[in-house]
Order: sequence, then C-alpha cells, then structure tokens
Amino acid sequence: MTSSDITDFRIGTFNLENLEDGPHIDPPLAQRLPILRPQLQRMRADVLCLQEVNAQKIGSGPRTLRALDTLLQDTPYSTYHRACSHAQRGDGLLDKHNLVVLSRFPITVARQYWHDLVPPPSYPLQTAVPPELEPHSVTWDRPLLYAEIAPPGAPPLHLFNLHLRAPLAALIPGQKAAPFEWKSVPGWAEGYTLAAIKRIGQALEARLAIDQVFDQESGALVAVCGDFNADDYEAPSRLLRAEEQDTGNGELAYRSLIALERQLPPSRRFTVVHHGRPQMLDHILVSREILGWHRELEIHNEDLGDEMVAVRDVRHAPDSFHAPIVASFSRPV
Repeated sequence: MTSSDITDFRIGTFNLENLEDGPHIDPPLAQRLPILRPQLQRMRADVLCLQEVNAQKIGSGPRTLRALDTLLQDTPYSTYHRACSHAQRGDGLLDKHNLVVLSRFPITVARQYWHDLVPPPSYPLQTAVPPELEPHSVTWDRPLLYAEIAPPGAPPLHLFNLHLRAPLAALIPGQKAAPFEWKSVPGWAEGYTLAAIKRIGQALEARLAIDQVFDQESGALVAVCGDFNADDYEAPSRLLRAEEQDTGNGELAYRSLIALERQLPPSRRFTVVHHGRPQMLDHILVSREILGWHRELEIHNEDLGDEMVAVRDVRHAPDSFHAPIVASFSRPV
C-alpha cells in the first residue's frame, strides 16, 4: 500500500427534510443553517447520501441546488464530488426531493433508475370519481440514484441512494376533500394501496439494480443508504436485504445485504419519532464484503423531536425530523 491508499472512511445518510430557499419559505433557510450545518460537520462523512434536496429556479434559467450550496459553505463538503438525480425526461433537476451523493473520492459512474428496470404497473382504480375506464399507470414519485466511487488504492464502492415513497395514501381522483381529508374510507384505502405499490415497486427496482452489480462482481462493495420509509421488518427492507431465510437458498447468501443498525441496542435504534413512537426509517445496508471492513455505526438522534408534535406546537421549526446515520469502515490490511 502507498501513502495515498484509503484505509479508513465514513459513509453517511441524512434526510434534510425539504431543504429549500426563497422569499416565502417557512422556516427561512438562514434559520435552518445553524441547525443543519453542525449536524453535517459532526458526521465527518467521506461519502454522504442526502435526500429531500429541493432545487431553486431564478427567472428563465435552469434549476440549481442553491440552498444546498449555501448549506455546504465553509464545510469540507463544499469541495466534494457530486452526483444528483434529475427529471425523468431531460437532465434538469427536479423541483423537489432531489437525491444527492457527495464524495471526497472521485465518482466514476453516476446514473439514476426510474422505471428503467421495472415498468409502471397498471392498476384499475375502483373508487375514482368519475370512474376511470382505463387502468391507472402507477409511477414512482422519484428515482433512485447510483454512484460508483473510487477510493484511492481500494476497490470501487457501489453506492445506492434511496428515498422510498412514504406510507401516505396516494391521490385518488375525486376522493379528497382537503389535503389530509378523505371523502370515503374506500377512497383512502385505495390511495393507501397505491402508495404501498409505489414503495415496494421502488424497492424492487433498487434490488434489481443491486443484483446487476453482483452479476458483474460477486464480492462487490455495495452500500444502500437512505430513507426507506420502512422499518427493518417491513416488506421494502426485507426485499432490499434478500436474506437467505427469505430466498431459501444458501448459494445466494453473498447477494444479501446486512442492516448495520442491528448492532445497536433497540433503545438506540431509531431515526424518526412519530406520535411518541421511535421508528427506524433510515438505513445503511451493506454487502458481506464491506461488512468485513465495518467498525462502528452512529445514529445522531439525541435531540430528535417528535415530528407530529413539532408540526403542531413549534413555529418555524428549522430541524430535520430525521436523524443522520454514519458508518465507519477500515480496510483490512
């Protein structure tokens, strides 16, 4: 090994919760910066996956990540290599909920998957008003982002940044009375079903992309990071991990992924508090090969507030209601 070889590095993930900038944003970005920036600095990540990074548009120019650039000022991340998700048609940024990968090491390949491996399923709506005669096309709300990263003197890292659909009922035509009010139980139930289809479909597309990596390299260093909107035992997480207990085939064990949070006691294993209930919705999953490099996992949830209480009781809440996660690795020598 040479002095430039990488032996220790950290991979992190953080949902910034609608990072935005503009004259009518509440809370204003200036109020969020002294809260979010120390959280990023504390992570000390060499590779960082971010979710919910909104893009800003000025006049007729293209959208930019001005809010993110402002947040990263005066931090090491401002000079990192960057990969971003983009609109399904064209190369422009999405207005909301972009995925971003920041890396101290070169990013050699970056691409997104958005119905590239899984076509939109057709679903005949049962409760739409007026009735829909043709099947409804169920499309994902956003893509997943893949980056191949080249740490000096080490094998490539295959990184997937995910933000799966939240378990909130999707829109059914004619069934909403207000943003969070439904006209009927069947309408809400069908909307909730559509949301589940979107979430599990995104997870399936991610799993197929992961297996494409293993098809090329059985001992690949794979990390899957992000906001799954699902705990360890829900279907999207199980699908992404693909444990041999589920496949029933030990020959496929090298393709399974391991949830790093399992090393922590249950009392520390949460990234969101919802109605008083701690939940582990954000995850870092890794392949067997990189698991051998893993040393420690941190979940920075000490000051995490209850998202439902804050929405009701806190004016201009500047926090993210997701805790950052960071995993440290040390290459065996």
